[in-house]
Amino acid sequence: MIRLEKFRVWLLLAVLTICGTASFASCSSNEDNATEIPTDGKVAEILDRGTILFGTTGDYRPLSFREADGTYWGFGIEVAKEIANKLGVAPEFRKTSWPTLTADVLTEPQLFDLAIGGITITDARRETMLMSDGYLANGKTILCRASDADRYKSLTDIDKPEVRVMVNPGGLNEKFANENLTHATIIVHQKNEEIPTLIAEGAADVMITEITEAPYYVQTDNRLAAPLLNKPFNHGEIGVLMQKGQEDLLQMVNNVIRQMKSDGSLRKLHEKYGLVYAY
Repeated sequence: MIRLEKFRVWLLLAVLTICGTASFASCSSNEDNATEIPTDGKVAEILDRGTILFGTTGDYRPLSFREADGTYWGFGIEVAKEIANKLGVAPEFRKTSWPTLTADVLTEPQLFDLAIGGITITDARRETMLMSDGYLANGKTILCRASDADRYKSLTDIDKPEVRVMVNPGGLNEKFANENLTHATIIVHQKNEEIPTLIAEGAADVMITEITEAPYYVQTDNRLAAPLLNKPFNHGEIGVLMQKGQEDLLQMVNNVIRQMKSDGSLRKLHEKYGLVYAY
């Protein structure tokens, strides 16, 4: 009950912060609703447990990466820790993968409370699951060898039989490649975090990736380039994924994201990881 009362106090403060300069009268009904935390909802379950369980792939620098010793770091990991902090519980990270992500979210009993780290908001995911507000702008782009940067100026330049395109399995990168590159040679490699090095070493020519991931590898490996970084093939946002029926948890996560936007902490995270702030 102590955790629940602390959470109610935080949620009230979060609503007041988000409302900003709006009048107290216009926010009062929202405040009343925000503090009505059900005793049998997902948030109450998490508070009673004392930990919040995050599923994350751990293969997507700089959003979610798992080191050999089992520790996780990244933009999404820091957002997860902020969510846990606002609830007053400890974060715990559990491994998932892009091919099994949907199944892992929907499995009963649940493997984790929600999934985070490089997960693009899509209509298909929203049909069967809940997705939070976006906290990071996203879009498809490429990595290639720096020596080939002038060679790729469009999808047409990439979609040729002699161009070897490498993707990780089961996620939107593979889906994008299969739908848009019908002539290129597509190579599926199991470990996403290994692909940039394989591109640099010549095992393939192009990696389909995201504007959130490409800058990290360009900055850390001078053999690589992202010539279309400022011209992504599509546009989207990254959010937090969870089961339907957890609307109380969705509301809580959205309140954290909105407060992070309002108080400037989300912008600071973008700056820390060298990502474009779009809010």
